[in-house]
Amino acid sequence: MPAVDETIDPTSPGLAPRPRGVYDLVLALFCSLLLISNIAAVKLIQFGGDVSLGGFQVLPLVLDGGALLFPLTYVLGDVLAEVYGLRGARRAIVLGGVVSVIASATFVLVGALPSATDWGNQEAFTAVLGFVPRIVLASLLAYAVGQLLNAWVLVRLKRRTREGSLWARLLGSTIVGELADTVIFCLVAFAGIISAPAMLNYIVVGYLWKVAVEAALLPVTYRVIALVKRHEPSYRAA
Repeated sequence: MPAVDETIDPTSPGLAPRPRGVYDLVLALFCSLLLISNIAAVKLIQFGGDVSLGGFQVLPLVLDGGALLFPLTYVLGDVLAEVYGLRGARRAIVLGGVVSVIASATFVLVGALPSATDWGNQEAFTAVLGFVPRIVLASLLAYAVGQLLNAWVLVRLKRRTREGSLWARLLGSTIVGELADTVIFCLVAFAGIISAPAMLNYIVVGYLWKVAVEAALLPVTYRVIALVKRHEPSYRAA
């Protein structure tokens, strides 16, 4: 097999030129973080002993494993909406949903196939990844509504503020998007599995956690947006 000449001009006939912008890189990272979060969300995590106040479960704090990385998908969603508008953000949301469905279908198919005689982990595989389809359904509904609201609010605010008040667009879109996302995901994914007090704690803690993470990451989001704008030839300031 002849060696590939890496010195060939990528604009020559028979080869597609490499995209000049960075949309594809942001999109790939967005979908990757979403997929990892969907799988990690299978596990519920709790911290602290049993403490209640006025019927509300203060402790233990209940989170799912997806909470570690999922807020970053909203950071990237902000980047996509701020730089590429509602159309660019919507494309990423749809592609992320398609990837999640493919992953879920793959886990279901693999779980249904007969196990090798010497492989004794079928029950563990099914117990963990067999739950992923419900998680994916919850994630798809929640993140489709949440991310679209997030992008819509950010774009609407940008029409009013232009390039100024970026912090208001980022926080405002996060507060609205994450609220819808958290409530829908928690109810669809774990209703009937955890108690009502635990569910209320799960929703409140999860929402506050996600908003707090994104607020803490505002300086990083600012720099990422500035970097993407600088390296995106098609971007035009509002």
